[in-house]
Amino acid sequence: MLMGMIENIYETMNIRVQETAFELNLRKIYPTRNILSFRETETVSGQMGLDVQKKTDGSVNIIGEVATDPVASWMIQAAQVASKFTLFTHHAKTFPNLITALRNSMLRTGVFTDEKTAEEQVVQVLNFDIHLVKDFRGRRYIERVTECIPIEQKNEYVFEHDKNEKMNDKIDRFIDNATQYFTKVTNKELYRYVNIMEYHNDEYVITNKISDTNIKEMKNNMSKEDVEEFEKFIEKNWGETSKKVLVNKK
Repeated sequence: MLMGMIENIYETMNIRVQETAFELNLRKIYPTRNILSFRETETVSGQMGLDVQKKTDGSVNIIGEVATDPVASWMIQAAQVASKFTLFTHHAKTFPNLITALRNSMLRTGVFTDEKTAEEQVVQVLNFDIHLVKDFRGRRYIERVTECIPIEQKNEYVFEHDKNEKMNDKIDRFIDNATQYFTKVTNKELYRYVNIMEYHNDEYVITNKISDTNIKEMKNNMSKEDVEEFEKFIEKNWGETSKKVLVNKK
């Protein structure tokens, strides 16, 4: 499926591929596209290749199969700074398992030492998960498309203790702020996830609406014609025109 997705990427977008072994062969499948592939060798590490790749004016990064901890680290790096978006494959069975596996890879490679911080970084770079399955009859199909929505942590502290003359009121303010602080520290819910599309009874069903944040980002990277078609899709399936979403149609 990853090979087929390239066909739907605008030809103006340069594609950069990082693999541990050449498997996708995208330059042969799409000879007219600007595609540059990298792989590690005995003398050049994958990290060194990624560092060079970041300087090659790539629009789309593809990280083959994320099967080892170092490759997971490459994916996070590429998604954060090196391109408009990053594609990769993984064998996690559920979306929470995907988050956990990538988080643990970050911890094992030593990129992060704090579990919560590592998970925050993973959540920030994951937008959509297209989950494929193979049933007992040998059929391969997309079971669901899931969106990852980070939970924003807002500061709700009260800084008006100086205005309180009574000591009891000052203590109440302090306790309120302390409660807010420890709630943030111990809160493990860094994200929520919803299925945008699901496969039921041999057909695909559109379920939850894509978040406004991702709709805006998607439109900003579409042509004017595709934006208009996307608007029609939103209105047809969710009954909204998303007029509140600001779009940069350059």
